[in-house]
Formats: sequence, structure tokens, C-alpha cells
Amino acid sequence: MVKSQLSFRLRQNASQNMQRSSKKDVLRKTNKSQPPKPEKKVAESVASGLAFPSGDTAFKALLSVRFFAAIWSHVTDCDEAFNYWEPTHYLVFNQGLQTWEYSPQFALRSYFYLMIHAAPMWIYHSLLQPNPLLMFYFTRCILGLLCAFAEVYFYKAICKEFGVHIGRICLGFQLLSPGMFIASTAYLPSSFAMYNLTAAFAAWWQQKYVLAIFFTAVGSLLGWPFAALLGLPIVLDMVIQRRLYKNFILWSALVAIIIGVPMVLVDSLFYGKLVIAPFNLVKYNVLGGAGPDLYGTEPFSFYLVNGFLNFNIIWVLALFSPVAIVLNYFFVPSKNKSTLYLPHWLSLSPMYLWLAVFMFQRHKEERFLFPIYPMICLAGAISLDIAQKLMFRVWNVLRKMPQGTHYLDKTTVIMLLAVGLSSLLGISRMFALYKNYHAPMDLMMELNRYPGEITVPDHSQIHVCFGKDWHRYPSSFFLPNVNWNIHFVKSEFDGMMPAPYSSDPNATELIHPYFNDENREEPSLYYNVSRCHFLLDLDLGKETELEPIYARRTESWKVLSSYKFLNAERSHPLARAFYIPFVSETFIEFGNFSLLQSIKFKIK
Repeated sequence: MVKSQLSFRLRQNASQNMQRSSKKDVLRKTNKSQPPKPEKKVAESVASGLAFPSGDTAFKALLSVRFFAAIWSHVTDCDEAFNYWEPTHYLVFNQGLQTWEYSPQFALRSYFYLMIHAAPMWIYHSLLQPNPLLMFYFTRCILGLLCAFAEVYFYKAICKEFGVHIGRICLGFQLLSPGMFIASTAYLPSSFAMYNLTAAFAAWWQQKYVLAIFFTAVGSLLGWPFAALLGLPIVLDMVIQRRLYKNFILWSALVAIIIGVPMVLVDSLFYGKLVIAPFNLVKYNVLGGAGPDLYGTEPFSFYLVNGFLNFNIIWVLALFSPVAIVLNYFFVPSKNKSTLYLPHWLSLSPMYLWLAVFMFQRHKEERFLFPIYPMICLAGAISLDIAQKLMFRVWNVLRKMPQGTHYLDKTTVIMLLAVGLSSLLGISRMFALYKNYHAPMDLMMELNRYPGEITVPDHSQIHVCFGKDWHRYPSSFFLPNVNWNIHFVKSEFDGMMPAPYSSDPNATELIHPYFNDENREEPSLYYNVSRCHFLLDLDLGKETELEPIYARRTESWKVLSSYKFLNAERSHPLARAFYIPFVSETFIEFGNFSLLQSIKFKIK
């Protein structure tokens, strides 16, 4: 009797479990907007014994290398110095350089964007009164922290969507890639867009559409409006595949109001008229404005070469990813082809779309690809993973593997070699960047220490000048205090230079006749070199009437300090791109970047 009751209960429980399972299957089939939980793939990977860094470990590693970039990376783009660091210096200290893009008749840039970055700096300054140079590096460390947060969120989403193997490869690629070293702490809208779009993609793969919309809107409205292009695949997934029309319209409108209204109010207050800065920027570059092709035009090969310098073999693997995905579809068993939620081509479509647009633009700059840098690492990781699977298939055909053998059991060495090689090339490139181009920042640090070594009267106005190397000026945060002023002397360059902000209370509202949007030179903006107390000048062994080697004019100038700076024209391209100990020095040549002090024009 007991046995029969027990048998009945077991049959009843089994029947109930089968009913529950069938209901779950029906729900999965009828509700396409609820894909399997991402945790399943991670759990399976853990169960199989696949080792990968935890989120905490990944964050610590990312934060370490981003802080390293904050300290050792130089300002690679003069647009960063003049369009962001300089007006931020004005917001904090009421002194700095203004470019034509901040002139009210053009109003291409947002002061609201600057204020968000300047707020921590202003608090730091108000509480501790630090040296401006410390504020510069403090801000860079904050940018590195934001980047690390976005990247670890990206990494965890990749582990859930694509599997922990692709996740750990991508993390390895990101950590020591020169591209991330440069972009992670750059004070540029393209870097800001990179942080936000990286987080947006991570939210998208986890079906957190509200967060995806929010991060896309922040990155494009507050940062760089062109970054909205990267959000197009997210929109298509929501509207076309998931049919979430109401959610998309509602949250897009709400986020646009939350971000757009305060931005327009703040910018209009600064410029003294109604201003929508993102629209003005798009109008200038796309909708019939003067356009960006006045300068910075490069051949089609520019991004191909630059991509290899910044990502080495990762860039090659990323460009190969469309072919790899096709090969994966035809030659890899179906159980290894699918991701948890989206197909590979759709997940990588933002990168393909971005390259398709920017590769064919005449105006090319390194910073234009910043928003897709983490996606390049992901595309490279996916290609490498597919290469491992294909190699395993070939080996399995040539030499039959035992039943149940996993492809990683035989191909992990390929992954280790690829990540190791990319890391070595990345370290080599980063060291070359520091060794070859860091001299201007080192000299400005020397200048920053000057008041502590020699007494300078508090009322003295000190004039620091740049000539032909004006574009290497890192920003006014490297000057000791507001009594030190930056100027530019005439050189062979004949384009538009920045000018000091007016000392009037309404300086940001003033329209100056010397600003134009056609890169026309304005002679009145140059400073008389004879009235410079200090001058930074590069000696590459050649001079012209407008660009003499001032360090050799010993009757007028005294050399305070010199650092080596790469002479690109007399150096082998490969040797100057990557540093090889005991070898590179044979194939490259350096000039002297010097900090000079005037002998005749004394500080009073």
C-alpha cells in the first residue's frame, strides 16, 4: 500500500513538472521579447571549468591601465587642448583661450558639456586650492574611472551575450591596446561618446532598452551628435524586431527633454542668445556649412594605417570579422554558431556602419574612430574565436578527435599567442608614443615648477610663447597661475589661431571681428616674440625666416631645459611607430624641444 501511494505521488510530481516545462516552452515561443536569461551561458561556462576574470578583477585591471594612461599619455590632439581644456580653464579661473567655435556667431560647442567636466575640478579647486597641473591630472583620472566603469559593464555584457571566452579575449585586447590608451582619458566629445555608447551596447545586449536609449542620448546630445549613428541598430532592433514603438518614442522624448532642455538653457545663457549647439555642429559639417574639408583631409588609407598603429593585429581581425562570420555560418556546427540574443552581424553592425560612413569622408582624424574602439576589440575577439573553431574543425577532419573534445581544449594556445602578440605590440607602441612625443608636456611641467625655484613677484605678468609648435601646447593648466599667459608668435602656419577670452564679465557673449569659420589667418592674434619671457621651440635642424631655431640665438635666449622629440622626417616609419629596445635608436633621429628664457626681456 505504501509503495503504491509513493509510486502514485512520484508519477503525479513528474506529470506536474512536465506540465510546467511545457508551459515554459509555450511562453518562450509566444513571447519573443523575453529571450533566455543571460546568466545561463555564464553558468554553463563556469560549470565547464573555463577560467575568466570576475567583474571585480576586470575592473581593477581596467582602472589600473586607465590611470596609467591618465598620467603618461600626452595630449595627442590640439582640438582637445584648445576646444576643451582652454574654455574649461576659463570657467574655473576666468582666463583661457577661445576658439572661433565658441564665438556666438557660430556657437558650435556646448558650455553645458564643459560645465559637467569642470564641476569636479571646481570643487577640488575650492576645497584644496591645488596647483592647476594637479587639476589637469585629477580630471584625467576621473575620465579614466568613467571609462573603466563603461568597459567593465561592456565586458560583463559580452560574457553573457557572446560567452566568457570571447569576453576574456576582448578584455585582453582592451587592456593594452594603444587606441584605448589614447582615447580613454582624452577630454574630447568622441571619448565621451565612446564611454556612453559602450555602455549603451552593453545595455542593448541585455535587453535593457531604457538604459540603451539613455546612454545613446547622453553620448550624442551632450557629447558628439554624430554618435547617434551608432544607436541606429538599437533603434531598428527595438522598432522593427521587437515592435516596441511606444517605449522607444516615450523614453527617447523623455531623455531628450532631460538632457536637451538644460543644455539649451545653459548654452543660451552663455552665448547670450538661443543656441542649440549640436544642431549648429551638424549644420556646419553636414547641412551646407563651411564644412570640415578646409583642413585635416587624408587619403582613404589613413584609417587603415592608423587602425593598425592603435590596434595592431586586433584591427586586422576586426576588419576580417564579416568574412569570419560567414565562414562560421557555413563551416561551424549550429550548436556553436548562435549567441544568446542577437546574431554576430547585428551586434557588430554599429562598427560596420561607422566605418562605412567615416572611411569615405575626406576629413579624417584619429579621434573620429574613438566611439567604436571597444567595438573593434569585440570584433577582433569574435574573429579570433571563430578562427579557433575553424582550426579545430580542420584538425578534427585531419585527425579524428575523441568524442566530447571541446575546441578550446586544442586551440587555447592560438588565443594566448594572439593576445600575447597584440599586448607586446601595444606596449611597444605606447612606449614609443611616450618616448617620442611627450617632450612638450615635460617642458611645461618644468615651467610649472619655475616660481618655486626662483622668486617671481605676485603682480608680474609672465608671457609664455609657442611658435611653429603651437599645436603641441597642452593647455593653460600647465601654467603655474593666472599671472602666466600663453601667446603664439608668427610661423609658417597661416590659419586661424585661438585668442584669449576677454576679461569682460560677458566674455562668452562677445562677437570678435577676428574670428571666422574659414580658417583664415588673423595677423593681430600673433604676439611679438621680443616680449616673451619664455619660449618653447623645437630644433629639428632646419629653419626659415619665420621659423628660426631660437635655441641657437644665444644672445637673446638661454636654454633652461631640453627633451628629445622625434624627427619624423629622418626616422624609419616602423621604428618610430613601435619601440624595440636596442634597435629603434639605430633607425630614428631626435631633435631637441627646449624651454628658453629671454635674456633681454626680464621679469619685473
